Amino acid sequence: MIVIENCAIATVDGAGTEYESGHIAMEGAQITSVGAGPGPKGGKRIDGSGCLATPGLVNSHHHLYQWVTRGLSVESTLFEWLTELYPVWARIDAEAVSAASRAGLGWLALSGCTTSSDHHYVFPEGAGDLLAAEIAAAREIGLRFHPTRGSMDRGRSAGGLPPDSVVEDVDTVLAATEAAIDAYHDPSPESMLRIGIAPCSPFSVSSELLVSARELASARNVRLHTHLAETLDEDEFCLATHGCTPTEYLDSLGWLGEDVWLAHCVHLSDAAVKRLGATGTSVAHCPSSNARLGAGLAPARALLDAGVSVGLGVDGAASQESGMLIEELRQALYVARLRGGPTALRSRQALAMGTIGGARALGREQEIGSLEPGKLADIALWRVDGLGHADITDPVAALVLGPPAPVELLTVQGETIVERGELRTADQTELARQARATHLRLTREEQR
Repeated sequence: MIVIENCAIATVDGAGTEYESGHIAMEGAQITSVGAGPGPKGGKRIDGSGCLATPGLVNSHHHLYQWVTRGLSVESTLFEWLTELYPVWARIDAEAVSAASRAGLGWLALSGCTTSSDHHYVFPEGAGDLLAAEIAAAREIGLRFHPTRGSMDRGRSAGGLPPDSVVEDVDTVLAATEAAIDAYHDPSPESMLRIGIAPCSPFSVSSELLVSARELASARNVRLHTHLAETLDEDEFCLATHGCTPTEYLDSLGWLGEDVWLAHCVHLSDAAVKRLGATGTSVAHCPSSNARLGAGLAPARALLDAGVSVGLGVDGAASQESGMLIEELRQALYVARLRGGPTALRSRQALAMGTIGGARALGREQEIGSLEPGKLADIALWRVDGLGHADITDPVAALVLGPPAPVELLTVQGETIVERGELRTADQTELARQARATHLRLTREEQR
């Protein structure tokens, strides 16, 4: 048994239970006790004085391979940015994806993240097993991982945005996706790895691929993911190509439902917001990426009011170079208040989006996302007694509104991943060296 004690606790349970000074006890992979005071006797004791304990953060949208292409096309719209980056991404291989994933996941851990999804959709011919490379990276770093087998089949010759060199045909996509499910998907309650299906976006995949992906997801009982309504360019593309909005297009193909979570959802009509709520579709809100690309302010408050489960995502590091999930709590609050005023989103609602909201988006709300007995011991212990936070009386406000708090301890299923601000599962210096070397290799090849 391990007991964290003497810390403030925000459980993010259904009642919003908090303790000014309490304990969390865990045995093996599970939390056994949460409450006020020092907790049960015995076991290893961890003094959490000066800290706030929360559920580990859940990253509901990412493109890990982009970590090694940061800092490019920094003043472009989404479509301009994609046009410039696709040729670079066309040269990624398993070595590049490994370096990017190890760095990106390590950095997520250092920002309090215990579970991350990933949307990988670029599979150049002859690049090696890219999905296996990122899965191995997640196992090394120790995060709970929800990778999706993404895809694109609508290249420029078919009216899409990506170059033909990075798209696949439908049969290849479906065969590779089913093989990934067979090889890796673990539906058990303590699963560290679940596979999803994720055609890239309405402007890079065909209707045939979207329909086939829906059928495969239903047959194999796995979740569906894609980008939706990220920019006005996408809206115009769908109106011109399909005669309807992106949301209406996905709805017509059976793509809204409780097993679906959608990234961004910036440009939604009132009717679209209500439709997402009525169908139980979840949303991955990526406020920093939307701001970096000038895409707009997602209607997170309206989505919550419509009953939509809203999680947070850092998005790909090439469009959000910071990559710190803890910062997305503050950014989500700012975006909501820019749209709706100072009461549009509160600190505790932002924390819920980054924890239980993301867990719901990934279909894991029964196992992670809150600190409750019987749930998995995915715990973030944040130091809030330093110069950047000590004079903010409310520790949750300190975490959300203050600077990124140092991670004193991060556990995944009770295993220590970060301790006293240091990654314990990998050498941070080596992760940085490999990421930089890979970045230089890819960008120098682009300059030739």
